[in-house]
Amino acid sequence: MAKKSKKQQSGGTPATVALTTAGTPYTLHAYAHDPASPSYGEEAAEALGVSPDRVFKTLVADVDGELTVAVVPVAGSLDLKALAAAVGGKRASMADPVTAERTTGYVRGGISPLGQRKRLRTVVDASAEAHATICVSAGRRGLEVELSPADLTSLTSAVMAPIGRS
Repeated sequence: MAKKSKKQQSGGTPATVALTTAGTPYTLHAYAHDPASPSYGEEAAEALGVSPDRVFKTLVADVDGELTVAVVPVAGSLDLKALAAAVGGKRASMADPVTAERTTGYVRGGISPLGQRKRLRTVVDASAEAHATICVSAGRRGLEVELSPADLTSLTSAVMAPIGRS
């Protein structure tokens, strides 16, 4: 088992540790997560008083046998064909939730595109560029991190592409 850093021991998540280590400016937003909520992302937007087009969910898909992270607004859904095309693939499907959790090191509803156990190819929906900052999971349910889309794409080596549907 990996030894936890002091930052992780004091309540930080791998995502916030990655942001701090990189010197990336961010704002952390915590809220009381309701386990009965049908949508983690919509719950976050409502709890934080942020427009759902600025809160992005992190989804893990299988593109031609390779796990790929898709970051799309909670107000819409993922276009699997567009995701496959964005990474030069042919077919995409949602990854098995257990595989996604094991590979990223996060639980469903708390998967962050940052600080994942295994670095996965990442695509951020192009709509993120319309905002100065967006919110993504900080690595656990009830915790969001707000940062610039440029910082998110830089830290995850992501490509920006139109992969979301309204």
